Amino acid sequence: MLPIGPLMIEHRLIERLIKIIQLKLQKFQEKKEADPTFVEIAIDFIRMYADRCHHGKEEDILFRELKKKQISSEHRQIMEELIEDHRFGRRTTQDLVEANRKYGKGDESALGTIVERLKTLVDFYPKHIEKEDKRFFMPVMGYFTNEEKDAMLKEGYEFDQKLIHEKYQNIVSLLEQERTPA
Repeated sequence: MLPIGPLMIEHRLIERLIKIIQLKLQKFQEKKEADPTFVEIAIDFIRMYADRCHHGKEEDILFRELKKKQISSEHRQIMEELIEDHRFGRRTTQDLVEANRKYGKGDESALGTIVERLKTLVDFYPKHIEKEDKRFFMPVMGYFTNEEKDAMLKEGYEFDQKLIHEKYQNIVSLLEQERTPA
């Protein structure tokens, strides 16, 4: 199995969330109000699954290994574009976090930012995924031996296993900080 198989499966789940965000976004615009709980769930998915899990494996495993190879200038350029795409997604999501926090505290003016950032993500992810699926993942597998592919696949599974522990250790740490008087 190619190490890109799990990445492609992850893309399908991200696409499913994007469709849900599109539907919610229409409702937000019709009602002229957001659902901060839904936005928080979407943020968590984007941060933990799309970025930390999916982009994490790309950056920490696939891209790391590609940087050790003599790859074409086209593939190197696409890889750099993908890294910048990931940064763009993180910045957009952080803006969404801040807008949702303000909105949750009663700042109605933050609704516009929530809508715009969700629109940005709905537009961004399909294009980003298409670039990876059609222009990058399959061609770059030719740079690797079967043994290297197997090693990356194994590392990807180990990466996934650590994520749940990382997430909940961070949650407990944040809760402990809130409890501690400043």
